[in-house]
Amino acid sequence: MSKYIKDRTSQIVTIGEDQHDLACEKKSVAGSVSQRACVFCGSRVVLYPIADALHLVHGPIGCAAYTWDIRGAMSSGPQLHRLSFSTDLHEKDVVFGGEKKLYSALTELIESYKPEAVFIYSTCIVGVIGDDVEAVARQLTKETGVEVLPVMSEGFKGTKKDGYKAACDALMNLVGTNDDYVPPKYSINILGDFNLAGELWILAEYYKKIGVEIIACLTGDGRVEQVRRCHKASLNVVQCSGSMMHVAKEMKDKYDIPFKKVSYFGIEDMSDALYEVATHFNDPELMAKARALVSEEIAELIPALQPYREKLEGKKAAIYVGGAFKAISLVKALRLLGMQTVVVGSQTGNKDDYKLLQKICDKGTVIVDDSNPNELSDFVKQTGADLFIGGVKERPIAYKLGLGFCDHNHERKEALAGFVGMLNFAKEVYASVCSPVWKFIDKK
Repeated sequence: MSKYIKDRTSQIVTIGEDQHDLACEKKSVAGSVSQRACVFCGSRVVLYPIADALHLVHGPIGCAAYTWDIRGAMSSGPQLHRLSFSTDLHEKDVVFGGEKKLYSALTELIESYKPEAVFIYSTCIVGVIGDDVEAVARQLTKETGVEVLPVMSEGFKGTKKDGYKAACDALMNLVGTNDDYVPPKYSINILGDFNLAGELWILAEYYKKIGVEIIACLTGDGRVEQVRRCHKASLNVVQCSGSMMHVAKEMKDKYDIPFKKVSYFGIEDMSDALYEVATHFNDPELMAKARALVSEEIAELIPALQPYREKLEGKKAAIYVGGAFKAISLVKALRLLGMQTVVVGSQTGNKDDYKLLQKICDKGTVIVDDSNPNELSDFVKQTGADLFIGGVKERPIAYKLGLGFCDHNHERKEALAGFVGMLNFAKEVYASVCSPVWKFIDKK
């Protein structure tokens, strides 16, 4: 451990060797060059998929460029969310303030695009100069009749996880504003699925087959009107607990809607997600449909996975993703493919997530919270990993070290959720690990 930053040792545990509890949910150590994103980025990745809302970044143009089209979130209709609007603050605006520029931009954009709602994202410089974004939002809401919602996401205020909360606070201003909607008998909201590569549509089909209707997904393929009426659902199903647990708890307190944490990655967790919903509604017919669906899907999937398992048996994988709950599902999915997880970590995991990871991972597995490129490179080399599963910032690490890479973050274009997603995952892992290109790489 001596080669790592001294203050980081409490956030690294090797199963079977270290006795201390893994520290987490703390600010990044200075000088660590964390893989985490800023508060502003965290808010953008949560709210971006609301397709009929207008998203305006109040700040320098670089902030808007950094987060443009940041998710592989697909829309079944409007594409307004894919346009990147910015007030493009310059030196003069920093000196004299940017409120007039913000007001002018919003007036023009609302008139031109007629959005269902507007989200204004505050950036670092806005927090420094003190623009009253909330006052401008109230004024425009009153003048235009369009709900203008400030997202207080100044980047320096904390970590990516604080950005999730800023996004949730903005969303809660919309939740419950349509009280006329009459929900179906069995209805849920999915919180924390962002319809990457169309995954929400796969999940919606599963729920439809067992007799459950999705009122709203926050925020994949989202619509403002769905957010307004989502308080009418009977149950909230939380897929990404890191980003959406705040909304789930708020809706529990305000509207008495229970919530369940689920994962849609891998056979075991996808099946459990369907069973959890069926159990909540306590309907034997609904449960029977869920069991039939799971049996049918698994009967087709297991034989299809076998050829990939034969090629991947005994290979080692390193995982570093945003949320640790996703990492738990990935460990299980890799085990189904005959692979061993030797490194696993996340940017925003909590104590319960890491305790579960320690239970399901093998002796010698390195578990790390809020890691950095140097650490990750060392872990991968020490453990002899053949595959790195991460996001866009981890891809260069994998390729520089000469090992396969699988994108499991929010930029990906391949559907990896559900039963069909498990097969797609197996294909991608096989193509990465077993590519003939690695024969020409000297890993020494």
